[in-house]
Amino acid sequence: MKTKKIIILLMAVLFSFSFQQCTKDEEPKPEDKSILPERFKVDIPDAISSNTSYKCTNIDAIDGNLVYEHLTNFIHVGEASADLFEEIIMAIAVNGINKPMSFSFVGDDDNRTKNLVVIDNVTFNGVSYNYQLTITDAESESNADGGNALQVFWSNEPIRGIAILKPYNIDRTNDDNLGNAIYMIEYSEAGEYGYDAHMIVSIVDLPLEDPSVEPYSINTLKMFAGKKGDIIDVYGNTNHPNAHFFNDDAENIGFNWAFVASGDESADIGVAEVGLPPSNLDETNRSVLLEDYSIENVFTRLIYEEWPTIDSTSVAEYLQNTEAPGYFNSSGFVCGGTSPGSEYDVIELRIKDLTPYNPYDITNLEINFND
Repeated sequence: MKTKKIIILLMAVLFSFSFQQCTKDEEPKPEDKSILPERFKVDIPDAISSNTSYKCTNIDAIDGNLVYEHLTNFIHVGEASADLFEEIIMAIAVNGINKPMSFSFVGDDDNRTKNLVVIDNVTFNGVSYNYQLTITDAESESNADGGNALQVFWSNEPIRGIAILKPYNIDRTNDDNLGNAIYMIEYSEAGEYGYDAHMIVSIVDLPLEDPSVEPYSINTLKMFAGKKGDIIDVYGNTNHPNAHFFNDDAENIGFNWAFVASGDESADIGVAEVGLPPSNLDETNRSVLLEDYSIENVFTRLIYEEWPTIDSTSVAEYLQNTEAPGYFNSSGFVCGGTSPGSEYDVIELRIKDLTPYNPYDITNLEINFND
């Protein structure tokens, strides 16, 4: 599946950072404390973030798997991207980044020279940060993208920052399949949204698979994750311009997976609600995104459009577990519509206050490096 391919390619980026050949005027001392942030992500419970495929136990019913299985994979892509950023930052830290500096190194996999520059007292998107780290592919610095491979803006007290990554400019050997894809992580422990920590993961320009082979492939993603104690709230959208269900009429191609979810980290359970609005829908209202375009409503409409005379009882049986919300545990999707138990009460209530992003904005999402 495309999501697994994305994760494999991202891990190759990390490997390319693990064996750097550095040249600079002043070699770091082992006791030097890095100024890079110690953390840069929010962990999401496995119940709602999984790279495992769950199989339907009843072939005569959707049983939630068709959409909810993909949802947990999409959330996993967002979390894996955050993992990558945090691990890259840790890999860079071993080079003794303890003050503004610059040096060059040779990429272990593509054998191309990369330039690294750290400066202090910077502003990005109107926000001030203590430091900025930039890595560029030296031979590509005259290109339209400036050869930018990685930029990190951060402050440490409290930890907050933004990291932007273009894998292609880090490793031309393993990451040419990601084309012009750009990833961005916004992370903060400053409590701006009322959480102990939060992150926002954005991805743009992922290359699409052949729609006849993988119609659900992603080209953009934006996901918020906030942690408060053991509770993690997640909401966002993934855009799938070739996605279709039951028929491939032009007007029924292209959907957002618009979702909200909440998980209990200690119990490893989760609750999620999914809408399937059209990719071009310009709408921010929660009831429209998650109720009017609920799984059950969208699938019901599409089924009757494709089979107008189908027996309603058959449709009801087929869609029996598409009711919102969906419930998860450590083994994956449990059921839809009816809570499995009181342990879900708190997180089920929390998702009522969460709203996905505007589908139109996600379809047209852009990420830009600092000039």
